[in-house]
Amino acid sequence: ASPSIKLLVDDPIVVNPGEAITLVCVTTGGEPAPSLTWVRSAGVLPDKTVLNGGTLTIPAITAEDSGTYSCIANNNVGNPAKKSTNIIVRALKKGRFWITPDPYHKDDNIQIGREVKISCQVEAIPSEELAFSWFKNGRPLRSSERMVITQTDPDVSPGTTNLDIIDLKFTDFGTYTCVASLKGGGISDISIDVNISSSTVPPNLTVPQEKSPLVTREGDTIELQCQVTGKPKPIILWSRADKEVAMPDGALQTESYDGILRIVNVSREMSGTYRCQTSQYNGFNVKPREALVQLIVQYPPAVEPAFLELRQGQGRGVTMSCRVLRAYPTRVLSYEWRLGGRVLRAGHFDLQDSTEFTVSSLSRDSYGLYNCNIINEAGAGRCSFLVTGKAYAPEFYYDTYNPLWQNRPRVYSYSLQWTQMNPGAVDRILAYRLGIRQAGQQRWWEQEITVNGNIQKGELITYNLTELIKPEAYEVRLTPITRFGEGDSTIRVIKYSGEGEFHCGFEDGNICLFTQDDTDNFDWTKQSTATRDTKYTPNTGPNADRTGSKEGFYMYIETSRPRLEGEKARLVSPVFSVAPKNPYGATNTAYCFSFYYHMYGQHIGSLNVYLRLKGQTAIENPLWSSSGNKGQHWNQARVNINPPTSFQLIFEGIRGPGIEGDIAIDDVSIVEGECMKSDQPANNLRSGAVGPLAHIRLLPLLILMSVLSHQR
Repeated sequence: ASPSIKLLVDDPIVVNPGEAITLVCVTTGGEPAPSLTWVRSAGVLPDKTVLNGGTLTIPAITAEDSGTYSCIANNNVGNPAKKSTNIIVRALKKGRFWITPDPYHKDDNIQIGREVKISCQVEAIPSEELAFSWFKNGRPLRSSERMVITQTDPDVSPGTTNLDIIDLKFTDFGTYTCVASLKGGGISDISIDVNISSSTVPPNLTVPQEKSPLVTREGDTIELQCQVTGKPKPIILWSRADKEVAMPDGALQTESYDGILRIVNVSREMSGTYRCQTSQYNGFNVKPREALVQLIVQYPPAVEPAFLELRQGQGRGVTMSCRVLRAYPTRVLSYEWRLGGRVLRAGHFDLQDSTEFTVSSLSRDSYGLYNCNIINEAGAGRCSFLVTGKAYAPEFYYDTYNPLWQNRPRVYSYSLQWTQMNPGAVDRILAYRLGIRQAGQQRWWEQEITVNGNIQKGELITYNLTELIKPEAYEVRLTPITRFGEGDSTIRVIKYSGEGEFHCGFEDGNICLFTQDDTDNFDWTKQSTATRDTKYTPNTGPNADRTGSKEGFYMYIETSRPRLEGEKARLVSPVFSVAPKNPYGATNTAYCFSFYYHMYGQHIGSLNVYLRLKGQTAIENPLWSSSGNKGQHWNQARVNINPPTSFQLIFEGIRGPGIEGDIAIDDVSIVEGECMKSDQPANNLRSGAVGPLAHIRLLPLLILMSVLSHQR
């Protein structure tokens, strides 16, 4: 059954601040037994709330704890049950008064024989408990024909009581007191005294002559002053007169009891005109008096650039420009250019807003920190230019295919590649300082890599790190050197990642740097089941990639028309290079070349794989071959390879007698170690190359095209 509950409390609950309050919620039905939760409409429950099942206790309630509290029962059967109560915390605050001269005459002064009204106002919670009482010179007053006590309609002016004195007499002068209280008790009363006498006069506002305009500097503390006279003295309201923006404290109006507005940490945005104005509260309810104060904030010039690094080679020129964005006063501005503590040039601005300094030909003594100071009465703004001949940091190339290889069982080598950022910005790079250390060590081992000739932007530089100990990781630091000295360094970490391997699932955009052979009849196509043409030929080709994913890609040959029987499509791998022969005579390990193929359809032709060695482009050694329908599934082929030099692999698909002859390949890999004999295909063909097997360093031809002149 759905839950039901009831509250064992009144609604609303009116309490005094500081009292403890307990709300009790009990279940009256529900199966299974519902759970009870208390929530508050104004947000989270007070921090001091104590919860015990359906009981909520607030030990010492405050005005901030007021609001609607709800008990919710839920047992996941039907709709949750909810009961609410409103907690009201008594409060009495913000007592104020105002005096209204005879409303029937256009006179701001109190006069004998005319009417005068005294009004008192407070904020009361709950408003229905509010009660007022009036006293004159400490004695209670009751409403009469000449002393009329009323309470203003709460919809017009809530919490307001009025005392109308009709036909003011000399004997009516004295101190009138209105007392506000709450009938429920527990809250201190508010008493407001108002003196009515012959000296009770409306206010007047003036600004001392030396107090406007006021000139100050940004960051200082300033006091704006309006002198107020009258009895009683009203509250003064400060606001911006020139624009609709907040005051420095964030409010639209700021109250002052002595007519002074104090601003700490003056900013330039605070410049402008301020209005001081009498409030009707604690004074006369007459047309407000007001006066204006002008504030002028001086601030140092704002300039750009604050800091700029300029890199330039010796013998070249460099120009520095410092521009003024804002300043007050804007005239007269002066400037000075300095290098270190030496003044290079100084002067004054005319009509321009910027100044330049040029070094026509940089020498070693010309490098350094140049400062341009632009100065006004409030201070100085500074542009700083660091002129240096330091080369930019090199940028490591992280996309090298399988940069790690091994020459001996316990050590490995790494092909480090980088480009030079903005090589033409400074003098020619003469060398690189290479630092290397094992991860976690403090000491760097350093050597210089000499550079012959000019480095071009984007040029890929290669340096082989050897004798690295397995399986340690290393930090590598590279620093360019020019005739100026050392440039910015860059650091990377290289990690031993196991044996050299190559894997390609044709998922990336460049299909692992495989290319189409220009001498064939048509091309291999990259495809997935999700992207293939809706008009594909049925009864041939794969329904997913080798892993079973319909989003995964593979390479295939499309044998639909206009393809003819016997036509060939050839896919060529990147060039794989072989590391130098082992000088220690250790036996080298074989490598296993493997791939998956899919040959399904009644018109399947042939799939051949060839090995092409470096320098023997006219000779292609057959590695593997298969023909005919192999069924609607992927098959794996594994072949041991033993090339003595750099090589490429060629996949050749041959179209059969009809359109149901699509052939696909996927997941091509080369892994160290011989293929497992149990899986070795019967038609495995070995390369006819002679000589001991070298370790294959799986590095595409694109990567090998580094400028060898930059290697040491």
